Amino acid sequence: MSFRTRNEEKTYKISNVSYSSRIRFLAVARNDIRFKVILSFLTIVLLSACGNKTQSTDSEQSAAKTDSAATSNKKTILFFGDSLTAGYGLDDPSEAFPGVIQRKIDSAKLPYTVVNAGVSGETTAGGLGRIDWALKQKVDIFILELGANDGLRGIPAAETAQNLQAIADKVKAKYPEAKLVLLGMQVPPSMGGDYANSFKAVFPKVAADKKMALVPFLLDGIGGNPKLNQADGIHPTAEGAKIAAENVWKVLKGQL
Repeated sequence: MSFRTRNEEKTYKISNVSYSSRIRFLAVARNDIRFKVILSFLTIVLLSACGNKTQSTDSEQSAAKTDSAATSNKKTILFFGDSLTAGYGLDDPSEAFPGVIQRKIDSAKLPYTVVNAGVSGETTAGGLGRIDWALKQKVDIFILELGANDGLRGIPAAETAQNLQAIADKVKAKYPEAKLVLLGMQVPPSMGGDYANSFKAVFPKVAADKKMALVPFLLDGIGGNPKLNQADGIHPTAEGAKIAAENVWKVLKGQL
């Protein structure tokens, strides 16, 4: 083989190698471009998803803050009483007169939340013993419904009046701006005429002395009516509770 022939063969091999290398380089380059395009697309999709998730989370947090703010802006009406407030004997405690009033408030879209702090069997002395605990939560309107059990036990009217006054004093000391409402009670004539009259007089006197709004008689239109009372003749039925709520509402709505 001549020198020229060998050189031509080498040149061909070198050229052939260079051509193959270029082919491989271009293939790799094209694959690299495809990868970058796919990577860019996936990045956009992920960023979009994250953005939507962030927007969704922000919306949820905003809604939660709005709900929380709405709740915190509501004022509290505390019903502090005995079994009449607690709803003794009713299938659903929310059927008691405080629950009926809450529904009236909700229907009127008023910014108040009712708290039922009724305890069955409570006397005014028992209420005085637990009032500090009840006042741990902020109170804007305090509705005092105690005394019925005092009357049924024949506790001296002066003692009942003293306890009611002490409860009112504690509320005013803790929350000076709170409005107070006293629910009047009566006892049946069978307790004796003198006692019945002195007991009835307790409530308007305490209300006047402590500057409390007064509901003259919580059970007005209910007491003595078998259709509106449970079998014990003392506690209202659900229908009776609606009438009691109306008796309270006539006075309470002026305090809202």
